Order: sequence, then C-alpha cells, then structure tokens
Amino acid sequence: MSARVAPAADPAAIAEAATILRNGGIVAFPTETVYGLGANALDVRAVARVFEAKARPSFDPLIVHLAGAGDLSTVADGRDPRVARLAARFWPGPLTLVLPRRPAVPDLVTSGLDTVGVRVPDHPAAHALLAAAQVPVAAPSANLFGYVSPTTAAHVVEQLGDAVDLVLDGGPCRVGVESTVLSLAGGAPRLLRPGGVAREDLERALGVTLEVAPPAERPLAPGQLLQHYATRTPLRLLNGRPPDLTSPGRVGLLAFTPTPARGYVAVEVLATDGSPVTAAARLFAALRRLDALGLELILAEPCPETGLGLAILDRLRRAAARGA
Repeated sequence: MSARVAPAADPAAIAEAATILRNGGIVAFPTETVYGLGANALDVRAVARVFEAKARPSFDPLIVHLAGAGDLSTVADGRDPRVARLAARFWPGPLTLVLPRRPAVPDLVTSGLDTVGVRVPDHPAAHALLAAAQVPVAAPSANLFGYVSPTTAAHVVEQLGDAVDLVLDGGPCRVGVESTVLSLAGGAPRLLRPGGVAREDLERALGVTLEVAPPAERPLAPGQLLQHYATRTPLRLLNGRPPDLTSPGRVGLLAFTPTPARGYVAVEVLATDGSPVTAAARLFAALRRLDALGLELILAEPCPETGLGLAILDRLRRAAARGA
C-alpha cells in the first residue's frame, strides 16, 4: 500500500498532520533541504516509529526541528552567545546546531549523547506544521536508511509506502541537500556535516576557520557515517572530466556540467549554468533517475569544493564508499 498524500498548501492537511504528531504518529513533510520524516521529539514511542520506518540504527542521532529560535530552550541549552549570532544570520535555514541537550529530550533522539542537533527550517509548510503541532519534531530524511535522500513527495512514497501516517506534498525541495551541521558543544566550533549553508559563510559569521570532521563510526550528528546517501547501483567518483567509454557496458554518468563524453547509457547533467546551487538542488533526483535504469555502474564527475560544492562532494564520496 501507498502512504496517504495531501497537499502541503492545504490548511486542513496541516491541521491534520499536526494532530497526528501530537497523538504519536509520524508525518513526512517538505523542508527547503529534503523531505523529513517527523515525530514528536519528546514522545519516545513516536520517535521509535521513525527509526523502524527507516530501518535506521539507533546509534545515528536525529535532528530536532523547531518553529522558531524562541523554542530552543525546550530541547537545548542555547546560552552560548554564538548561538544567538548564528540563529540571527542563518535561521530559518539549512543550518543545524549541535548543543547541550535538555533532560526532556529522550535518549533515542540523541543516541544517548549529551548533545542534540536543532534547526529552524525555511519552508512555509514546515513552519506551518511546526507552529500548529506546538511540539518539537525529530525528523531525519524520509527515506530508507543509507540511501539517496528524498526531494519530492513521490520519493517518500516510493521508499516508505504506508509506514508513514501522512505525507505532505510541497513539491520539489529548493536546496536539495541536507542541512549543514555545526557543533558548538565542545568549545571550538566543528563542522560535522557540510550542507545547505556554505562553510565560508559560517567562517565569516564566526571569525574562525572550520575543519570538516572525518567520517565517524559513532556519529555525533546525521550524515557522518562513511557509507551514506547511496544508490543501489555502484557509484564511482571520477578525478576529473568524464572520459569517453570504449568498452561495452551499462554505465551512466552524473556530470556536473554539460559534457561531450560518449558511450554512456544515460547522462544526467546537474548544472547547465555551472552553479553548485543548481547542482545541489538536482543532485538526489538525478541520482534516483540513474539508479532506476538497471545500470552496472554510475560514474560521477566532481565539482569545485567551494560553497555548496563541498556538500555535493561529501554526498558523492559517501555514496561511492558503499561500493568501495
């Protein structure tokens, strides 16, 4: 069976979804980054349903979504002056801050850590849902664990089916890659996951140089595992421009910009304008289309490692690690 889908622009659908959340159900909803699978973050049984629907291991913590920065104190300690500075600059938006948690947050949400990731999404449907639900919402991406994240409601239905009580359809996601995750819990800020806010913008806001944390077997935030965001088809990341293929085989190409390369069964171009912003918005949908073709291999062209290019390369490297 398929999940029930309702238009995210319908106030009645928002009200129903908010009621589902308050009553312990799970709802998939659009954000500016990807679609999230949400549950009341303070209801451990509801959060457990999210882990079950995604087949997600309990050692991988969730991000808690809030209607506004004013709700932060319900789940985290935000007294660090850097929190207010970053919230004023980047919230609502694709920035998750890892902060000391409040006791009300269940261990399952944080995977037993004494920190919690929080953000305020920049999407009208997400904001309307969070405001109506009046509870913090723990929400990882609305897909099976480890695979390509969903950027449309159809992607959610395809992978999760009727495991979700309701899917709010808000159309394609604007940013297309998950939020940037920045830890402020251990003194010097640490970039745990590149994402929708560029590292350079954070460095300017904080006045420091940020290093990207390496993959972790015991993650402090989502998206830190070595193997993640993967297609079922093996993927290999190229070192430069795509070559012509001379040997037969069902190989697809994920190109950053238009290419004259020949011999591929299918080619997906991420950015005809050469912009990493355009590429990020198209990334997961393009990977899904290639993955559906029954290919033997997907080759992926790298992009410049600046701005959102850092997030794109991070996703491709983790996807390629599955077949390494």
